[in-house]
This record gives sequence, structure tokens and C-alpha cells, in this order.
Amino acid sequence: MRTEITDLATLREHRAAGLDLRDVVLIGLDLTGEDDLLRTAMDGAVLLGCELSSRTRRQAEAAGALIFPDIPDLPYRVYRTTLYTPAELFAGFDPARPESYADTPDARIYQHSREQGRLPDPLHALAERLHDHSITSALGETLAAQSNPPVAVMGGHALARDSAGYLAAMRLGAALGRAGFTVLTGGGPGAMEAVPYGVRAPDHIDELHAELAKAPRFGEGAGEIGRWLAAGLACEVPDSQPLTIGIPTWFYGHEPPNPACHWHAKYFANSVREDGLLTVATGGVLYTPGSAGTVQEVFQDYTQNHYMSVGPAAPMVFLDKDFWTSDVPAAPLVQQLARGRDAEQWILVTDDVDEAVDLLQKYSAA
Repeated sequence: MRTEITDLATLREHRAAGLDLRDVVLIGLDLTGEDDLLRTAMDGAVLLGCELSSRTRRQAEAAGALIFPDIPDLPYRVYRTTLYTPAELFAGFDPARPESYADTPDARIYQHSREQGRLPDPLHALAERLHDHSITSALGETLAAQSNPPVAVMGGHALARDSAGYLAAMRLGAALGRAGFTVLTGGGPGAMEAVPYGVRAPDHIDELHAELAKAPRFGEGAGEIGRWLAAGLACEVPDSQPLTIGIPTWFYGHEPPNPACHWHAKYFANSVREDGLLTVATGGVLYTPGSAGTVQEVFQDYTQNHYMSVGPAAPMVFLDKDFWTSDVPAAPLVQQLARGRDAEQWILVTDDVDEAVDLLQKYSAA
């Protein structure tokens, strides 16, 4: 396992302890003028996006290091070491000028990705893949630091803030938060936003719902998104545990990430994002009513459970019996496929949030 070092203080401590840099990964460090730190064995070392003088570059290469330079003229950092915060994604946004959303890093990165098209040139394709790998690594480290099992809530983006369904999703989030779960969502609007708001403000759901309902939907264009965003940012929510993490994508960049999550693991590649979200939800997945994307996630999740390709079969909870058995009858098919398998005992179709949480707790205690 390689050691990753992301700040100069840690690098100095590492070297002061008499350790060399063999098989060490240095990420995003300004190493100009730090010749002494690199004067050691560096066989197998990897330098990602580090600033180097001509002298330190020659020194590192001669010592056996592999150097990946930063890629210029991008609106994002390729070699990230942390997830995004809402404050980072929405930096520069002025609620008094909703159209200023267009100037945020989130909007500029989306515009840049659109300009590359579906098949970006090799340089930009490589940059996006390196970025997404960094996000996956940061997500894994963030979850590993939590003592609470991660559960995911899947659902569509179209749920309006002033709807009964949005309020129900907030209450679901409150129940999951009180049970102590780390809560993952797709990171966008609708149910993906309502759940983390419920996690973070379980005792103020009705008041919060009333405030959010003043801007019920996000629309097209920076101004409409900005009005939706401003209403969300105006709501004060505790910066408390348990943690909420959104996992959105610039593939659907017209859907803004929500301001409710503590962190966002935002990807360029939607396929990596979807598979990653289902894979890291080791405590189970709850499905609220959604459209084709949610149905795709149901069967992608069940495939992992069917073959136990990423670990033991985990709970699949379908919330809203009528929807999942009649309107979109995905649940009966999953139950049929699971018959006689380990996954069967962890599939639940219910209208009762408490029953859903009980199953998740039973699984986490098993």
C-alpha cells in the first residue's frame, strides 16, 4: 500500500523521521526550493500535480520518481485530495443576483465539459478520468473515517420542494439520521436534497420545508437555478453528524448539486458515479419513487447482491408499495430473482419508514 502525502508539513515529518520516499505518492505539493526533502531514494515514488523547479525535477527523475504534471487551463483540479464542499462548488454565488450561479466553479466546470462533447480529446479525457479517480479515493477515505455504516437513498430529481413527497423524504432522512447512519444520495435536487436536509435538521423539518417551498423547483438557465439555490442556502442547518454525502455528476450538469449535503463526490463519468454510489452503500439502499435512472440503479444494485461481487448481499428497501409493485413493478421481479439466495432476506417493500430503518439496523448489527 502506497503512502500518500498531501501537505508539506507531513512530508517534512516523514523525512525528519528518517524515512525515504520509495513508493510514496506526493499530491499537489509546491516543491520548488525543497531540494533537501527530495534528496533521498525515490524508486517507485509518484508525483501528481506537484510544482517543481527544473533542478528538483531533474533530481526527482534521477532518483527514480515518476512525475505526472498538472494539466493547465482547466476549471478544476485534476489531482484532488478531498471531496467538494457546497461552499467550494458555489463559490462566488450571490443570492441577490441569482444569475451569478453561472460564474460558480460548478457551472463553469459543467460548461467546460459540455464544450468537450461526448468524446473529449485524449488530454481532456485523461484529465476527467484522473479527476474521477481522485474523487473515488477521497470518497473511500471519507467513508473509512466514519464509524456509522453508509446507506444510500435513491430517488428522482423531479420531486418539488412544496410537495408531500419531498416532506416525506425529509422525514425519512430524519429517521436515518437519528439511527446514526451515514447517508448517501445522488446529490441533486428532489429526493436527493430532501433526505440530507432531514438528516441535518430532524427537529425543524416543518419550518425548513416551508422555507424551501418558496422556490419549489430548479429551472433552466443560471437565473432559475440561482433562485432555487438561494432558497436552499438561506436555510440554516446544523453542521453536525451523522454525515451526508452527495454523489452527483456533471453528465447531468443541468441538475445542480444540492446545498444540503456536507460533502459532494462529484464525477464527470456518470457510469463510474452510479456504480460507485451503489458499491460504497455497504449498509443498504432505499429506493423512493423515481424514473428510469432509479430503476436502472435498482437492477444494478441487485446484480451486485445477486453475485455478491462487492461483498455480502445488502438490504434493498422499496419505499411506497403501490409505486414499486404496480406503477413500476420492479420490486416483484427483484424478489423473484432473489428467491433462495442470501439476498432474499434483505429485500423489503414497505410504506413504513420505521420498518425500513429496523431492517437496516438489523443488517448492520448482523
